[in-house]
Amino acid sequence: MSATRGLAVMTTTFAGYKPWAGDFDKRDRGNLLSHESGTVTGHGLKNAQERGILFSSAGDEVYENQIIGIHQRANDLKVNICRTKQLTNMRSAGADEKTNLTPPTILSLEQAVEYIEDTEFVEVTPNAIRMGKMARK
Repeated sequence: MSATRGLAVMTTTFAGYKPWAGDFDKRDRGNLLSHESGTVTGHGLKNAQERGILFSSAGDEVYENQIIGIHQRANDLKVNICRTKQLTNMRSAGADEKTNLTPPTILSLEQAVEYIEDTEFVEVTPNAIRMGKMARK
């Protein structure tokens, strides 16, 4: 649905009932998790976007263990996307390069519920739909 921006027309035809085929496949990639609570910065996103697909954009408020993206590998990875750039007196010609960030993937409520697994949750607020990982006991 994201390729058509919600403008696709779909039809279905009921083909009948079939016997139990087993459980659905689980996802084969892990999550990118927020390392700490704070405001997302462009500098932090620049490094995180090399690790996978992001759900957060610069200026968003995140909390620790919030799912901020899909990791390229099967394990979960904590990423510090709240990291700010170190300000120094030294300047060089290429030091302050423009950061080209890919736009985040925005998930609907249905997509977020479909994405999560047993140890994860979806948080719905009037301003955002966020996903998180439950803390281990």
